[in-house]
Amino acid sequence: MKIGYQGVNGSFSQMAVNRYFAGREYEEKTYSDFNDMFIDVAEGKLDYGMFPVENTTTGIITRTYDLFQYYDLHAVGEVIVPVDQNLIGFPGAKIEEIRGVYSHPEAIAQCQSFFKNNSHVRPIVYEDTALSVKYVKESGDHRKAAIASKLAAEQNGMEILMPKIQDNVHNMTRFLCVTAKNEEVEDADKISIMMVLKHSHDPGALYHTLGIFASKNLNIVKLESRPIFGKVFEYCFYLDFLGNPKDPDVVEVLRRLEYDCQSVKVFGAYKADRSELTHQ
Repeated sequence: MKIGYQGVNGSFSQMAVNRYFAGREYEEKTYSDFNDMFIDVAEGKLDYGMFPVENTTTGIITRTYDLFQYYDLHAVGEVIVPVDQNLIGFPGAKIEEIRGVYSHPEAIAQCQSFFKNNSHVRPIVYEDTALSVKYVKESGDHRKAAIASKLAAEQNGMEILMPKIQDNVHNMTRFLCVTAKNEEVEDADKISIMMVLKHSHDPGALYHTLGIFASKNLNIVKLESRPIFGKVFEYCFYLDFLGNPKDPDVVEVLRRLEYDCQSVKVFGAYKADRSELTHQ
């Protein structure tokens, strides 16, 4: 079984793979580009891809969600990973001597209070959290540090200079396990879709469409709007709601959406991961 994820060893995506596929044998393949991974899943070169889709601090990860529009893939699983962002540097290094901190832009965005309180430190965007630790190590420059996971520090023989510098103590990232296989999750209780309204500029258009869910007592747990590529100020909506695709009420809602909307695409039906949420 071949599993793909973005980043390198020590990344939070690898942690998501390890957690979701615990107890099963698999081969990992790393990617620097989400689109390349989508293509390999679509072409069957990967059995599954693990994609981050949402963070509790920075919100939806748009570059992942937007790709769902263009590939015939579907989500079959969800995993939530606690994201502790650590300041990582050379053993014995002092925070006062650090001048540049490297990391993925998502990680930097999750640690704004740290940079505000340490104005002598400049955030520098790097392609991956774990790779930023490797880069700092190879640079040999004690004035450089990185923001990444504890695992990335351990794997590179570096030291955590300051643990858990993220703004949100409940910082977590939600990942979707995606496949091109014809695979159904019998106990699915969460569904992700994209919809484009027929008359989006008419007063009450969105209200009317969301009322379809309310009429069947289906709970919407996420709603996001995104620009439609090639259109001027026109938007699609990404929506997560609770339910099983075989439930008669869900079947009826999806049928009515097909009539009510210009287009509807189901991104996947899967079992929601509530393991971390129950600990909060």
